Amino acid sequence: MSRSFHAVFFTLLTLLLTGCGEAWNNPYPTAEHGKNILYTAFIDRPKHLDPVQSYSEDEITFTAQIYEPPLQYHYLKRPYTLVPATAEAVPQPRYLDAEGNPLPADSPAAQIAFTDYVIAIKPGIRYQPHAAFARNPVAGNLSASYLYHDLSAEQLSHITTLTDFAARDTRELEAEDYVYGIKRLAHPQLHSPILGLMSSHVVGLSDFAKDLQKSALVIRQTQQTRQRDAWLDLRKYPLAGAVVIDKYHYRIRIKGKYPQFLYWLAMPFFSPMPWEADKFYSQPGMREKNLTLDWYPVGTGPYMLVENDPNARMVLQKNPNFHEENYPCEGEPEDKNAGLLNDCGKRLPFIDRVVFTREKEQIPYWNKFLQGYYDASGISSDAFDQAVQVTGGGEATLTDAMQAQGITLSTSVATSTFYMGFNWLDPLVGGSNSAAAERARKLRQAISIAIDQEEFISIFQNGRGVAAQGPIPPGIFGYREGAEGINHTMYDWVAGHAQRKPIVEAKRLLAEAGWPDGRDATTGEPLVIYLDTTATGIGSKARMDWLNKQLSQINVQLVVRNTDYNRFQEKIRKGAAQIFYFGWNADYPDPENFLFLLSSQQSAVLHDGSNAANYSNPAYDALFAQMQTMENGPQRQMLIDQMVEQLRNDAPWIWGFHPKDYSLQHAWLTNRKPGKVGNNTLKYQRVDAGLRAIKRAEWNQPAPWPMLLVLLGGAAVLWLVIRAYWQREQQAGYGPASKRVNRKGNP
Repeated sequence: MSRSFHAVFFTLLTLLLTGCGEAWNNPYPTAEHGKNILYTAFIDRPKHLDPVQSYSEDEITFTAQIYEPPLQYHYLKRPYTLVPATAEAVPQPRYLDAEGNPLPADSPAAQIAFTDYVIAIKPGIRYQPHAAFARNPVAGNLSASYLYHDLSAEQLSHITTLTDFAARDTRELEAEDYVYGIKRLAHPQLHSPILGLMSSHVVGLSDFAKDLQKSALVIRQTQQTRQRDAWLDLRKYPLAGAVVIDKYHYRIRIKGKYPQFLYWLAMPFFSPMPWEADKFYSQPGMREKNLTLDWYPVGTGPYMLVENDPNARMVLQKNPNFHEENYPCEGEPEDKNAGLLNDCGKRLPFIDRVVFTREKEQIPYWNKFLQGYYDASGISSDAFDQAVQVTGGGEATLTDAMQAQGITLSTSVATSTFYMGFNWLDPLVGGSNSAAAERARKLRQAISIAIDQEEFISIFQNGRGVAAQGPIPPGIFGYREGAEGINHTMYDWVAGHAQRKPIVEAKRLLAEAGWPDGRDATTGEPLVIYLDTTATGIGSKARMDWLNKQLSQINVQLVVRNTDYNRFQEKIRKGAAQIFYFGWNADYPDPENFLFLLSSQQSAVLHDGSNAANYSNPAYDALFAQMQTMENGPQRQMLIDQMVEQLRNDAPWIWGFHPKDYSLQHAWLTNRKPGKVGNNTLKYQRVDAGLRAIKRAEWNQPAPWPMLLVLLGGAAVLWLVIRAYWQREQQAGYGPASKRVNRKGNP
């Protein structure tokens, strides 16, 4: 028994010490050890991966790696510069008059009725392997039928995921795929968020959408099927604004002159869609099994989605059919010293696989990054002091602990703006009622001054932000630096920097608005402002308490109306909110992408547009119409200055802040350059898996002595139990020192 005990003890000890290697707390499978894999995390699950429906930051993280619009942004150059992706070159505009006759390139915008963009795509580009392309293996028959385009209910009953389809194939990218993708913007079942906007630009798109609705109804009635199961073969429906010229060329025709349209050609909305994939996923019964483009995208990009569990884990894998593309050899002057040109000319992508793990809480995310189990991370407010220290000159640097781990910090001011909007249709704070417009304007200005954005940035952003002076963020043409860029309604220029006007100025404006000391000058009723927000995030209690404190300085009472996200969006669409928090990330690097948010033609209530404040000013609209079609230059800057000054005076927004992005990465992750506009960035990054394995082992060595002490303590207790058992057996005459007797008492 003693020998057995010792054997068990040493077996347990051996198992304990065997677990002291790098994998003892590794959250990833052992088979992935040392592989060329990038590990990262996501917080919000993506809803749409279909390119014509997807329009959120958490979705483009995936779609930008899978789909390829014809253009993209140069990875390293700033300002952002468009370059070809699948296109042979960036297309040049061709201007036409109302009769379709060519016009010179320098023609006034008023004379231009249409603009043509002819896009030539590179031959030889192929789609990722996919079941939608699989054909029956008939030798020499190029028109062989597709294997999985006409599945019966019985056949589909054996299918659970896309991997259950045994056969896969590919085909070459064609111009028709891009035209098909544009047509899908108008598909009656897809509800693309940019259909309204693009209908005002792409010739015939609005009528095309109406025709598709009628056709879908006819198909549903004749086939006696549900609307969502009625496949529309969009090749059969012509669209004047998107036409195939030949296999590798197509033309997009837009109304008038709109130089910013080129930027849209770098967004997933204008990615190609093979008709085979649309047909494959439109079969009855597919949606119920999550066999859709929202779940399994089909593209020509550097990666393809091979695992999709949006509640836990999503995995991108290198597309074996990805066409030749090389790492850039040019950039900004500092890029060479930063090592960002070391891979000049090498073929992309560098990483074989990208594993995304969903992290619902920041603390586990942060701890796994410190352990080396995530290759890069942002910095939450809770972890900021652990990661970053601010020098006396205001410069952010890493703490000694971060530097000791070889972690590096990248910072940039995002091309984004966060603001609080006033509903222009609201009788108290709005500007549509001319009789009360001046009172409402001064009320908005007073509230804007009272809410100290610098303090908000300091408390809730750890200083990671720049107080906004208007809608345009730094890095976008039209933004003004220094004294010439300040909002004189809210700031004074003092000792070389902008200084927010004092509270006494806000109180003066409030009194002139008819609310002296926060009470109606006629009735004495207190001034109550209603803020509509969601219950989490920006609407959290700490922020609301802070906001209450700000407004109490001018004796304004705040009532917060928390709702869920869907209800909040409904209030915005119906104009039922009074004040609300909002934000905007640049779709493309042009001031028009921010200034259009305040165009009356984009009113959320009147036109289902992006102007959530429903701001309307004819003078602003007239300037916007002029500025919209102009190339960047002094004349455009002059118009932008006038527009921004008009907005500062009208104050339809409480100008919030432009966030600063802080990104941390381990030493083994290279070729990372921060940017908000270009999103197809995974193909440029590189991982040194060997260095990562070494560092993980170094940082995750378990401390065996506590466990050993526990084991020894347990062994001691076990020994005492066994010893007590032996002693009891001996006293009863059954121990090993006594002789055994039979039932009759004979020895």
